[in-house]
Amino acid sequence: MSASLLIAQLLNGLQYGVMLFLLAAGLTLVFGIMSFVNLAHGSLYMLGAYAAAVVGGHTDSFALGVLAAVVTGVVVGLALEWVAVSRLYRRDHLDHVLATFGLVLFFNEVVRMVWGPQPVFVTLPESLSGTVDFLGFSYPSYRFLIIVVGLLVAAGSQWLIHKTRVGMLIRAGSVNPQMVGALGVNIGLLNAMLFALGSALAALAGAMAGPILSVQSGMGEPVLITTLVVIVIGGIGSVHGALYAGIIVGLVDTLGRTFLPMLIRAFADREIANAAGPALASMLIYLLMAVILAWRPQGLFPAYKAKS
Repeated sequence: MSASLLIAQLLNGLQYGVMLFLLAAGLTLVFGIMSFVNLAHGSLYMLGAYAAAVVGGHTDSFALGVLAAVVTGVVVGLALEWVAVSRLYRRDHLDHVLATFGLVLFFNEVVRMVWGPQPVFVTLPESLSGTVDFLGFSYPSYRFLIIVVGLLVAAGSQWLIHKTRVGMLIRAGSVNPQMVGALGVNIGLLNAMLFALGSALAALAGAMAGPILSVQSGMGEPVLITTLVVIVIGGIGSVHGALYAGIIVGLVDTLGRTFLPMLIRAFADREIANAAGPALASMLIYLLMAVILAWRPQGLFPAYKAKS
């Protein structure tokens, strides 16, 4: 095993973890603070990817595509909150699951009718399609951009929640919404803003993932499962926990898929290693979640709500 391979996979794991954080940050805000189970979060990720692909393809501007994805996330998020989500806040979590699962099916069919079943591929501009020299080897510039964007979002989210008046109201509303409402704060508007923020982050994640993955109907469901693992490990409602857990999950998944088959190959023949290695590697993050929940049921980095 060469040092360059190890460093490359560490960076790949960091990039994947930051991508998971972009999804988990919005989901943990809605789930942890608003106590709303939003299975349609993956659909917002998918819509963001399509918005970036369509606008970026027509304008030849990747930046405009990302902006269009964020705007799409905000608009669709506000529309969903007004039409469906706001009517479900007081309902049981099972109702949340059933309603948002119906939205998943709806959005998948709409996307399939508009863009067809074939995947859409996003082309990067020349400025982002090159490589950057890092510790003696080349690494794709775009993957570095994803890492930077994710860290900026993490810093901005922490600032918003802990350093602003809106963040103070969000934290107070998550603990005692009746008291905050009695003080004259419009809880409905606050919830709508929070849901729109979570939707925008999901759409941003989709826009950033588009050039790496194929953009297609149903692309949000597989990554949503991993995102749920991230927020459970990090602590539900904790943004900084989502960042740390996303990086941990990204590294465990990436390093496991790369090096576990090599490790098994040292004790078994190549065919068995090639078959068992990826299967065992795909189980690692779920085993990690099980161990952490047995040790710390509240997650590794519980939110302020858990400390109150």
